[in-house]
Amino acid sequence: MDWYQILFELIDMRSFSNLWFWIVLAVVWSTASHWVIGVPYDMVLRARRQGDQAQVDLEDMVRIMVNRMMYIGQLSGLWLLGFGCFGLTMLGLLAFYYKMEFAQAVFLLAFPLSIVGILSMSTARLIQLEDAKGERLHKRLLRHRLYTQIIGMVAIFVTALWGMYQNMAIGPLGG
Repeated sequence: MDWYQILFELIDMRSFSNLWFWIVLAVVWSTASHWVIGVPYDMVLRARRQGDQAQVDLEDMVRIMVNRMMYIGQLSGLWLLGFGCFGLTMLGLLAFYYKMEFAQAVFLLAFPLSIVGILSMSTARLIQLEDAKGERLHKRLLRHRLYTQIIGMVAIFVTALWGMYQNMAIGPLGG
C-alpha cells in the first residue's frame, strides 16, 4: 500500500463522513434562516425596536424584494418550477435508486431548500396582497423565519440520521 491510499482511507472523501459537507449544511441553514425573503433578519429586529427610519427602511427593502420575487414568478415561474422538479427528480433517482452518495447529499440539501423557496413565494404573495406594513409585516416575516427554522431543523435531523446510517453501513475505512 502506498501512503496515498492509506491517507485517503483515513481521511474519508465520501460526502457524509466529510467535515466540509457538515460545515456547508450548517452554513446553508444558518443563511436561510437569516435572510427572510431576501431581507436580513437583523433589519426586522431593528425596525421592531427602533421604529421610525428603521421601519421605513424595512418596508422599502421588503417592497423591493417582494416586487422582484413576484415579477420573476410571473415571468418565468412555471419554467422554474418545471426545471426545479426535473432537477430534484433526477437527483432523487441518482441518490436513492442508483445509490450515489454525493447525489444523496445534494438532494438532502436541495429538497428542503426548495420547500423554503416555495414558502418564500407564498409569503411574498401574502405581503403583496395584504399590503402589509408595521406590525403585520413584522408578524409575517417572523412567521416565515420560524417556518424556515423548523424546516431546517427537520432537514438537519433527517440528514444526520441518513448520514450516520450511510457511515455505519459502509464502515469506517470505506469497505
